[in-house]
Amino acid sequence: MTQTQIPVVPAATTVPPRAGGDRSPQVSRRRTRSLARAAARSTSATPATPLVYLTLAVSVLIAAGPLYYMVVMASRPNSDITSIPPPLTPGDQLGANISRVFANQDVMFGQAMLNSVLVAGLATVSVVVLSALAGFAFAKLPFKGRNALLLIVIGTMMVPVQLGLVPLYMLMGKLGLAGTLPSALLPFLVSGFGVFMMRQYAAQAIPNELIEAARVDGASTTRIFFSIVFPILRPAAAVLGLLTFMERWNDFLWPYLTLDAEHPTVQVALSRLSGGYYTDQALVMAGTLLGTLPLVVVFIVFGRQIIGGIMQGGVKG
Repeated sequence: MTQTQIPVVPAATTVPPRAGGDRSPQVSRRRTRSLARAAARSTSATPATPLVYLTLAVSVLIAAGPLYYMVVMASRPNSDITSIPPPLTPGDQLGANISRVFANQDVMFGQAMLNSVLVAGLATVSVVVLSALAGFAFAKLPFKGRNALLLIVIGTMMVPVQLGLVPLYMLMGKLGLAGTLPSALLPFLVSGFGVFMMRQYAAQAIPNELIEAARVDGASTTRIFFSIVFPILRPAAAVLGLLTFMERWNDFLWPYLTLDAEHPTVQVALSRLSGGYYTDQALVMAGTLLGTLPLVVVFIVFGRQIIGGIMQGGVKG
């Protein structure tokens, strides 16, 4: 009886794996670079279509059209302003109209510009600094009653400003400030909206580990705020500063009630230019142009910070 021979299959040769994985570091780096280039190509911006440029051009015309027409009317005499069709190109009377605005003793436009710069500038600095301090405290410093105080701050935003005009006027009278420039500034040194805005931004943009690391290094709360927190809050502070300056510069009702004829602001002076039986339209347009220029300058100064804050928020999102 013959025995069946069973073939012997040789065992598979096993290769010991390399330490750190089955790929060499050079291969991993090349693959990472290729993936990064592919991602960059896939996320590159597509070329804008003519419809996009047309939409942008129409938007610019709608936004800048009134400003351009104001410049045209401010550089023309009254006879051209009332003509039909109206002129569409600037004239040569801009310097003369601006000189007439400043020469009007009943309006005191130069004093009004200075008063508005002081009120709007000081209010902006105060609101930004105090709102940043309060926002940082509400967001990152634990203390008793924090949530209750925050609710009170938010509650002040629900009260219309017009309801507080009479109590504020009575308070300014009791303090002996009625009719003076500080009465237009003191009620607006802090803003509930600013505190809430800075608190929300600080809660999202400032990690707790950064503050804890600064405390471990021996930094005080004041040092942490001015050296670490406030630079991070700069984009939000720029937006808040722009909004506050615009609000105080364009405010008419409260300065009209609390200031006398010797301490006007720009908006009060413009109302006097347009008052009376006869309105000099060229004079009003020249004064309006002068009253708009500080807002343009402030936007140019803070524009980079605002755009940086928007881009930073977009990247984080």
